[in-house]
Amino acid sequence: MSAASDKFDYIAGFLRPKSITTPLIRVGAFGDGGYLVPNDFEGIAACYSPGISRQSTFELDLAKHGIPSFMADASIDGPAIDIPGGCFIKKFVGPEDNEDRLSIASWVAQTDTAPNADLLLQMDIEGDEYATIAAIPTDLLKRFRIIVLELHRLPSVLCKEPFFNRAKAAIDKMLPLFETVHLHTNNASGTVDVNGVDIPRVVEVTLLRKDRATVSGPVTQLPHPLDCKHKAGQPDIPVPAAWLG
Repeated sequence: MSAASDKFDYIAGFLRPKSITTPLIRVGAFGDGGYLVPNDFEGIAACYSPGISRQSTFELDLAKHGIPSFMADASIDGPAIDIPGGCFIKKFVGPEDNEDRLSIASWVAQTDTAPNADLLLQMDIEGDEYATIAAIPTDLLKRFRIIVLELHRLPSVLCKEPFFNRAKAAIDKMLPLFETVHLHTNNASGTVDVNGVDIPRVVEVTLLRKDRATVSGPVTQLPHPLDCKHKAGQPDIPVPAAWLG
């Protein structure tokens, strides 16, 4: 896949959200650190949350739903707020294990208390998400009922072959298993003009495993009423028209 139009179509096909019969609710703060997810938590044993930085309201709200969180971030000494049932490690998460990083597979293997139960993944790791997702074994990826991702460097993904290939490896792994059910642009990160289209540098995408998703049609209008700006006082960044149904 080399033509620019093919890359645009491929990325749009992944990002374009679908309406589902399960309602979306907001989990976490009304601002940075909060996300829209399907209200489908029963039976989820734990959340894995790499890259929490100073935002832990998502994990706090999940605890209110009875879902404990495993959190990881080498850039901090711990979550900014106490998370009931939470467990923190001071490590980055990446595609493989080394002195500073831990793979998702190793992390789950070390902490999993319910090997047959569904899980939730919320990931914001500043561009390492593509290689990290691609490295997750398929059998483990299938256990994540809900995935919330911050996708970074989208203009580079669309314009630079190495970035696109990294993103494609991750998307190819997710496409057969998940439906995209929500998309929100990060208004704090700006846009880049790519072939006359303002492409947001960062977006949040929410995925629901296909066996849990009853699709009722395409999403034709964003932002969602429950979406909130990352940066107050700045206008929202519109979702490119090609990313809507």
